[in-house]
Order: sequence, then structure tokens, then C-alpha cells
Amino acid sequence: MRFDDNRINMFRDVRAMTVGDLVTITISMDDKAIVGNSTDRSRDSKVHTKWQYLAAFLPGFLGGGPVNATGNFENEIDSTTSTQGQGSINRREQIKLSVAGMVTAILPNGNLVVQGSQEFRINYEMRVLTIAGIVRQRDISKDNTVAYDKIAEARISYGGRGRLMEVQQPALGQQLYDLAWPF
Repeated sequence: MRFDDNRINMFRDVRAMTVGDLVTITISMDDKAIVGNSTDRSRDSKVHTKWQYLAAFLPGFLGGGPVNATGNFENEIDSTTSTQGQGSINRREQIKLSVAGMVTAILPNGNLVVQGSQEFRINYEMRVLTIAGIVRQRDISKDNTVAYDKIAEARISYGGRGRLMEVQQPALGQQLYDLAWPF
């Protein structure tokens, strides 16, 4: 019987260690966020001006009264602004997935750069999951899995395209109207 390096060695550690090795990344999120925001702003300003000499040439300028007997011109400007705004976010997401990732690089300190992607079609929807980040070798378990929360600089993207996504978006005419209408 001949020994082959490509065969599984029962004494070898099966955890990912070199470029090209695979690791299973488990994603189990139960995320909830509630954010509220309220702003209230107001400002009052009042300007009273009194001009001399020039008043004889500009009666009634800027809503001012007529020139009085002393040749003075007086006007007042009142301004009041007020702004109120409220917003809130209440969302909850649950995701439980596993994806196979590949070691794409080994950093000088021994950490592994991993990257994985998975696409699957459900009815007329294409769902896409991508993940990338940096993993310490010691965070990879004996069964060659690592949890997403052990990945530094994790970039996780989960989304899709298809009929359901199209229905959830406003119609194209409504989107154009929203862009053009300033109020």
C-alpha cells in the first residue's frame, strides 16, 4: 500500500491553516434595534433700524414707515422660525446560516483572511450570502467551524434579487417623484 499526501491523515489537524483550506462559518444572529429621535428648534429675531439722512431719498423702503419730521427713517424686521422632527426605528432580524469559506491569505501574525459566498434560489428569488474577515487560528474549533462573532473586520452581506424584492420597492415613478419633489 502506498501513502498519498492528499489522503486524509487521521493524525493531522483538520482545522484550516493554509491558503486554500476550507472552514465552515456559522452565522446565528438575533438582532434587535429600537432607536428614537426627536428634535425641537425655534428662533426668534427682531431687528429695529433707524436711518438718518438717507431716509429722505428712500421713504417706505423695506416696509418702513414714512419719513418723520426729524428726517429719520425707521423700520422693523421680525423673523420667527420653528422646526420639529421625529423619527423612529424598530427592527428585528434573525439569521441562522452556515457558509463554507476559504482561507485566502495568512497574515504575518498567523491570522487567516477568510472569504466565502453562497447563492441559492428559492422559487423566483435568488438569495446571496457573502462573508469576509480575519480569523485567529485558535478560534477555529476542532470540527473546523468558526462563529461569525469571532471574525475580525467581518463584512457580512445577505440579500437577494427577484420578484419579492421588486414588490417591496416603490414603483419607479414614485421613486422619481420622491427625488424631484423638494417637500
